[in-house]
Amino acid sequence: MWNEILIAGALMLVLEGILPILSPKQFKQMMHRASEMSEQELRWSGLFSMILGAILVYILKN
Repeated sequence: MWNEILIAGALMLVLEGILPILSPKQFKQMMHRASEMSEQELRWSGLFSMILGAILVYILKN
């Protein structure tokens, strides 16, 4: 189980590195927009990402 968690974490880092490599300007703009979001908006976007990720994991595992 720990092996899968570590692989998932490593894959997350790879995926997060794609945008800065391919388009640094867009990445900086996205980070700037995120820094201007309210805490409530950040929480909702984080919750949405978590739910979407959990659904995808469930679908892919079954």
